[in-house]
Amino acid sequence: MGETPGTLTLVATPIGNLGDMTYRAVETLRSVDLILAEDTRHSRRLMSHYEIATPLVSYHDHNETRVTPSIIERLQRGENMALVTDAGTPGISDPGFYLVRAALDAGITVTMVPGANAVLPALVLSGFPSDVFVFAGFPPRKSGALARAVESLTNEPRTTIFYVSPHQLHKVLESLAQRLPDRAVAVARELTKLHEEIVRGSAIEVRDIFAKSTPRGEFVVVVKGLGRRLRADGEDDAQP
Repeated sequence: MGETPGTLTLVATPIGNLGDMTYRAVETLRSVDLILAEDTRHSRRLMSHYEIATPLVSYHDHNETRVTPSIIERLQRGENMALVTDAGTPGISDPGFYLVRAALDAGITVTMVPGANAVLPALVLSGFPSDVFVFAGFPPRKSGALARAVESLTNEPRTTIFYVSPHQLHKVLESLAQRLPDRAVAVARELTKLHEEIVRGSAIEVRDIFAKSTPRGEFVVVVKGLGRRLRADGEDDAQP
């Protein structure tokens, strides 16, 4: 290893369809010295598919504090590393943010190979205004905090997007139906996968649709902002 510090590259990976892997992502993962993966067992299947033999090391919520110093030390010694998440873009609602901050603080060059993510496809497919929007990550798990988060959307003019786990979907949709019953909502399920589905309707209608079954897969919930209807000329009309 030389004295010049290495580079940390965040590499986006498919959120479902393996065909969404970019050429540059494959080349980068083959060329680095080490790949940091949220779940090495999950990522190993992707690496095998693209014949990427680079060593994998676990980097996740439960070990980030412990292993980050040694990772930074290796980067400072000149190793080049890539960071991947289980699916999509690393650093969004995952431990990648912690490593990026540590690397930047240590003077390490951080770069990005962009690619798949679930936020933008869900937003565009919702049909809601997309010129201004809010990504709110995962909603609170506790009922009181969830209720407050939903109530904060009462006068929110922007489209709001949440990642929602299968076991929390009914709870989130119920809270939306109770507090914003007539608000337009879209739920994107299994984006890019064989059973991709977009369900649109009022909060009550969407809640009732999903109440009929046990949620399976990955979900993105998109909530339309208050009083916004995009006209053909690009201007917004106020809605009651």
